[in-house]
Amino acid sequence: MKKLVAYITSGYPDKSFSVDLALSLGENGVDTLELGVPFSDPVADGPSIELANQKALELGFKFKDLLDISKEVAPKVDTLWMGYFNSFYQQNMQKLLPLAKEIGINGLIIPDVPHEEALTYKELFAQNELANISFVAPTDSPERIKELVSDAQKFIYMVAYTGITGAGTAEDLQPFLASIKEYTQTPVYVGFGVNEKTAKAKVQGADGVIVGSAFINILLNDTLSNSQKIIQCSELAKVIKGEINA
Repeated sequence: MKKLVAYITSGYPDKSFSVDLALSLGENGVDTLELGVPFSDPVADGPSIELANQKALELGFKFKDLLDISKEVAPKVDTLWMGYFNSFYQQNMQKLLPLAKEIGINGLIIPDVPHEEALTYKELFAQNELANISFVAPTDSPERIKELVSDAQKFIYMVAYTGITGAGTAEDLQPFLASIKEYTQTPVYVGFGVNEKTAKAKVQGADGVIVGSAFINILLNDTLSNSQKIIQCSELAKVIKGEINA
């Protein structure tokens, strides 16, 4: 069974909505949830996620809101925190990672920390049984790929193209996938540009997909009520889970 990872922006439009959405996604095909930490300059994310980040911050998002949401969600859905390093660094990594473990978080996704810098925290992640998700991009050489995946945990985040999330660029991923799998047994999940139309093609040869902008576009649709947004996101999750396992 191929896996579906879903990203949502924590606290947008509010904490209770994030909890309700997360739990519904977990009941409708999502295997792992990325709770996004709103940040003012999300450099790896496209316009939809950037806008949701901005709106969450304007609505007063605080890091404590992430903790409150996580306490409700992590016991019921496999949960990761996705955010930019400054958000976590400001909380003191020595204190934050034990707290994450206590809450039930299973790992972090930090797209703006180079591999060499991430190694600084390798022991701290290991002590708290947390995965620090590894990224691999098409621009990485075979030697670099081997290094990046040598100790990858949980899954490898395979960037489907060079760019930002949500762009939906079409590429032949098979050679890239093969080059990753040559060096690791860790599952490889494809991210960037995955939606209900592209998921079936992008998952070929991979172990799962990571979907963010497709869900966030629903959350940004102000013509929908909160309950309608949750219903549509949950239906989308079911469709994508079906597509990648068809």
